[in-house]
Amino acid sequence: MILKRIKSRSKEYPIKRMIPVAQEVVRAREIVTEGVSTLLRVVPVHSCKFCPEVHIGATGHEMKTCHGFKRMIKDQPHKWVPGNLNDILVPVQAFHLNEMFQDEIKHDQRFDYPRVPAVLELCHQAGADIPDELLYRSEQLSTTVRGNGQQPPAPILPDQLRYVGQRTLDAWESLRLGVTKLLLVYPSKVCEHCSEVHVGPSGHKARMCGVFKFEGWKGMHKWKKAGVDDLVPQKIVWHRRPHDPPVLVDGGRDYYGHAPAVIELCMQVGARVPPKYHCMMKTHGLAPPVQ
Repeated sequence: MILKRIKSRSKEYPIKRMIPVAQEVVRAREIVTEGVSTLLRVVPVHSCKFCPEVHIGATGHEMKTCHGFKRMIKDQPHKWVPGNLNDILVPVQAFHLNEMFQDEIKHDQRFDYPRVPAVLELCHQAGADIPDELLYRSEQLSTTVRGNGQQPPAPILPDQLRYVGQRTLDAWESLRLGVTKLLLVYPSKVCEHCSEVHVGPSGHKARMCGVFKFEGWKGMHKWKKAGVDDLVPQKIVWHRRPHDPPVLVDGGRDYYGHAPAVIELCMQVGARVPPKYHCMMKTHGLAPPVQ
């Protein structure tokens, strides 16, 4: 009876009540991607050349928080370069399954299944109708206009920027809320030692774990239940308040606040930040002492 129930469990999915939620997540993700791409043409974003640090502002901060490629160094100044879309919206890929309850993917089958965004794979398994051009589309890395003979885009008015920022922020909140609801119903896994995500009842067997200190695992992932931050990373950045200095310095590291990159990007064009982020941003916190 138990084996029969396991074999017939696929008939219970997708759950019809969750299909509108999955479709709303797909729409919200497209709005966020389009909005961030538009704001990157106006708001300067800097990323470190040697670590994943990102700063949103006219100039990069001067705090010595760089740890290098392999975290072998400590307390080094950052080397800033122009940022791109993937610095704000961190891409998270997962295997695209033919069926939700199919057999586990073996190591020698890892090239037989395409890699798609994990959020879209979750929505696909939840019953959302996703066109192939959206599912297999590779996100554009850079949205900055370079001197390659192309005409620069038309300037965006402040009111239009504020509208785009508020629409993007609301879609970001809707995206994370929808993914949270889907994860309560549809199983997803994340590796404890790396950022690999698998959408399905059990993780795959591909030996791709890239944490060198766990070489005894022979590249096998150690799976645990995934959360919304594993599929939709927030990418926390430093937040400059009105009473902070124009360039954040290393001496005030304990006083400055933080904010998710999308929230900080939208806030700088006039969007209203939800109150739940005020504590993280230290809105009413003290300014660093004057040196």
